[in-house]
Amino acid sequence: MTTPTATAATPSPGASSRAKAWALRAPLLPALIFMIVVTQLPFVATLVISLFDWNALYPDDRSFNGFGNFSTVLSDDALRSSVVTTAVLTASVVLISLVLGLAIALLLDRKFRGRGLVRTMMITPFLLVPVAAALMWKHVLYNPEYGLLNGMLVWLGDLLGFTPPQPDWISEMPLPAVAVSLIWQWTPFMTLILLAGLQSRPLEQYEAARLDGADNWQIFRHLTLPHLRRYLELGALLGSIYIVQNFDAVYTITRGGLDTANLPFAIYQEFYQAQEYGVASAAGVLVVIGSLIIAMFALRVVSSLFREEGSRA
Repeated sequence: MTTPTATAATPSPGASSRAKAWALRAPLLPALIFMIVVTQLPFVATLVISLFDWNALYPDDRSFNGFGNFSTVLSDDALRSSVVTTAVLTASVVLISLVLGLAIALLLDRKFRGRGLVRTMMITPFLLVPVAAALMWKHVLYNPEYGLLNGMLVWLGDLLGFTPPQPDWISEMPLPAVAVSLIWQWTPFMTLILLAGLQSRPLEQYEAARLDGADNWQIFRHLTLPHLRRYLELGALLGSIYIVQNFDAVYTITRGGLDTANLPFAIYQEFYQAQEYGVASAAGVLVVIGSLIIAMFALRVVSSLFREEGSRA
């Protein structure tokens, strides 16, 4: 009678692949836990607060309100006005920044002496702290008494022999004043994205088009713009995500007055001035949901760009 020999148990291929996957993911777990604690838990807390009628001035009167705060946000005239202001500000800044960024990217794509220095200087506005940039525009450029804009008008008046106007830029055109400061800061970001797109275009098609007699406008319309479509979409989506949430420029330049209060500033007013924690949290949740929707489209554009670059490689 023979006895069976003991054989070592070998792990199944599925268990081996799972162990390998966990071995690769394990170093990322601390970062994932930190991200959840820092980002997701505060959002969950905000979502919970948005369901309560909660005014910090009357802490004993806190009560569950369901979706009543969301109805207040959508029906309140001031908050609805802030939504319109946010949409106008975002659309104008993104569109103008894209157009200017495209023009500058086309110029920087050409070879000339000092191109590296010019590119570095072009990035500088985007690297400034937003509050510092807004303060610069408010005091250095817009000030009606010693600002550079009115100083340039005086210089032109002396040069051409006329009495120039001295407008108070912020009080006479408040929303454009905020928009111009944001356009100045976000145009370099659009330039970088579009310049990267220009440098990835297939040059063989351009050489073939020139041999066929195409002029610069035809090449730009039929080759450059279609190639940059994904990059234009990416710039518009990323710019929209950040400008929708912009608070610094509005708060610093106009303090939300003169019909320039956007949704983030309205949330600040509800939370810190009116002490309406529930309404402010509901408005914040709506901003996050809108940003997530835009981010979803941005991620799709990014993934499509990676697929296109991978197919060319």
